[in-house]
Amino acid sequence: MSTSVPSNVAGIHPTITPVPQTPPPADAPVPPGAGPERLASWISDLSALHDLTERLARTSTLSDAIHETLRAGAHLIGARRGLIALRPEEPGDPGAPDGDAAGRTRPAAPDRLVGYGLTPGELGHLETVPDTAAPHTRLLDAAEEATPAGPTELTQQDIAADDTLDPRHRDVAQRLGAAASHAVLLTAGPGADTDPARSPDRRLRAAAVWLYDQPTEPDQRQRHLLSRYLRHAAQQLAHHATLAAARAELATLREGLLPSRLPYLPGVTLAVRHRPLPAGGGDFYDALALPEQALGLAIGSTGGSGPATVAAMGRLRAGLRAYAVMEGEDPVAVLSDLELLLRLTEPARSATALFGYAEPAAGRLVLASAGHPPPLVIGEHRAEFADTTLSAPLGMLACWEAPSVEIDVARGETVLLYSAGLLRRTGEPMDRAFTRLRTAARAAAPEVRADPEALLDHMLRTVPATDSATDSRSGAEEVVLLAVRFH
Repeated sequence: MSTSVPSNVAGIHPTITPVPQTPPPADAPVPPGAGPERLASWISDLSALHDLTERLARTSTLSDAIHETLRAGAHLIGARRGLIALRPEEPGDPGAPDGDAAGRTRPAAPDRLVGYGLTPGELGHLETVPDTAAPHTRLLDAAEEATPAGPTELTQQDIAADDTLDPRHRDVAQRLGAAASHAVLLTAGPGADTDPARSPDRRLRAAAVWLYDQPTEPDQRQRHLLSRYLRHAAQQLAHHATLAAARAELATLREGLLPSRLPYLPGVTLAVRHRPLPAGGGDFYDALALPEQALGLAIGSTGGSGPATVAAMGRLRAGLRAYAVMEGEDPVAVLSDLELLLRLTEPARSATALFGYAEPAAGRLVLASAGHPPPLVIGEHRAEFADTTLSAPLGMLACWEAPSVEIDVARGETVLLYSAGLLRRTGEPMDRAFTRLRTAARAAAPEVRADPEALLDHMLRTVPATDSATDSRSGAEEVVLLAVRFH
């Protein structure tokens, strides 16, 4: 037996049980107006936050992320200028100072200020504000207390009229034309309840301050939007800070594996330029004084990038340097030993190398190459490549063997050693890149050819200038240039 269904008669409707609704978030802003206007306002706010976070996610460096955070924050709360104070280290970190006489731990270095819409001189004025008065310092100090229950934001609605502020603070604000400010604490990184293995970013200690030209303060909606945005921005800044620290450590390691200075020998003048990869590359160079006023010259490259490549580069250069001291007068023997070392220690890695034994007094240079681009000899009447013969890279032959070549270098001529990145950065085929390199050398003025430092700068400026090369392409190649001028 079926249940009868009531007819659809005007004015007669079945009773519908209302569906329970979840309450809105406690911190959600409630715009004034009717329901559709409220919904439109929420959609507009979400769209604005989405666009701003997308812009922040596209930043590639810590400096860019800081600038974008300040710009977005100024847009959200209606300010025009701002700054971020970065604290270099926090209490409890290894190497942090023990504390002052009052038992408070202070950073070993002052906070780093990065401005938006502020000149370096104006930032300098802000640095003269006492720590107890500067809003960013007050927030950072409160966050470092044993029981961090201090404020996370400070608003100064009318700086000139606030008699409780430090006189120096008000004086600097008047100089800058800042009538009000809004400061927010930025914290991110692994906490007590965070697994460090899943959150490798270092802890961020920073505070942002935005400055108003007129006495005012952000309203509830602006504060809410800024808070939501800064939650994401703090994590992004912490991530960039971690990458920046890792790159700095890698750069320090890389520079330690390369010569700290070039030797001084009578009869020659040396100059070098190194444009490394941010992630660490495998290009290396060397110049070492040998017995009997001789000079050993080396340049090479290991494939890849990153810490493993930097370590391999360091081992390869150390081996080459040792072989050069033992048998540098025979470049073929030096590279043969290097080939054997590479095959025994890193059989899966390939590398190129060029070694030269120079006798400046005699104007004589003996070279041997293992897959490396040939040197360019630059003089008053010539700019030509040395014929180092074709050879395979190190690690590609069972037993490396290639004849050496002897070059007579006249007084006033320069031998230019360079990495393959100088050719690849042009974005052209290798034959055209070689032509462009030689053309750039020939175009150098006489006074530029006579100065190795000026010559290297000229080559770096001229070689990448091609229609088919782009900035991203040029920036993706590591470049080493070593100039040796005989006189």
